[in-house]
Amino acid sequence: MNSRRGGFRSIELLGIAVCIGISTGVPVAIAQDWLRASDHWSSRSLMLRGQEPELGDTRGVEHSFGNHIETDRDSFTPSTRTVEVGRRIVESSYSFIDNRDVPETHSLPELLLRYGLSDWIELRLGGNYEVGGEGADVSGGAGAEHLEGSGLVREIQLLYGLKLRLSEQYDWSPESSLIVQGHTPMSGPDPATAFSLGYVFGWELPDDWKIDSAIRYGADNEGNDQFETWSPSIVLRKTITRRWNVHAEYFGHFSQDRTDDFAKHFVSPGVHYLISPDLELGVRVGWGLNDEAARFFSNAGIGWRF
Repeated sequence: MNSRRGGFRSIELLGIAVCIGISTGVPVAIAQDWLRASDHWSSRSLMLRGQEPELGDTRGVEHSFGNHIETDRDSFTPSTRTVEVGRRIVESSYSFIDNRDVPETHSLPELLLRYGLSDWIELRLGGNYEVGGEGADVSGGAGAEHLEGSGLVREIQLLYGLKLRLSEQYDWSPESSLIVQGHTPMSGPDPATAFSLGYVFGWELPDDWKIDSAIRYGADNEGNDQFETWSPSIVLRKTITRRWNVHAEYFGHFSQDRTDDFAKHFVSPGVHYLISPDLELGVRVGWGLNDEAARFFSNAGIGWRF
């Protein structure tokens, strides 16, 4: 009897609260918060009883991970997708590069802000600081262009540009995007602005596999030496759970019309973890496959969507 009276009492209090909310003009926000809390605890109740929410059950907390953040920094190959309209993604990471014949390189914060201007257009703005014997050419987000020297080199760089979504996956036609960026040194040995163009495409495969590939073209110069760079890459991704994702990747850097042309090859595995659908942590490492490439690198970073 006491529990029944308590239930009636709760209903009475809820009715009074609703009436007060209607009179003050704030019932919608209260109802939304109450429904979100109800969905959360309903899902937790299912899990505590050893039951998983069904895929079609929108109450499932884990089901929301179907629309999760995709950063450009979790691999050298950027994401094929642009940021949703009106949303923002902030990415940041730190790279350590063990060069072979010159001092090691440190690159941070590799900051990149991405804003969804429309369903197909993304604005990009970022910046980075590097110190070491060579430029940080292992970062897929806001890393710098190629900078080589025999001593210790410091450089601060500003990045800006656009990402345009070109197509969605349909049968064997890939999802694809085009990235146009400018890189302006704010300090360093060469103040010239460099431009780069990147095309990325990929397919979602059965059993939570995904393959993406990209090709970057850059026009750069070092003093009076003007040249082009080409950076192809391919990455195979596998979703282990809705929070864990692993990948294996190849990427390279090749110069054209440079006084001393270079060719660098890398292989790199990585893993990233979704703290929430809007917050990602990622770590990757890599090894150079030839003498012109760095011996080893590591990269750790974070991405936040809001």
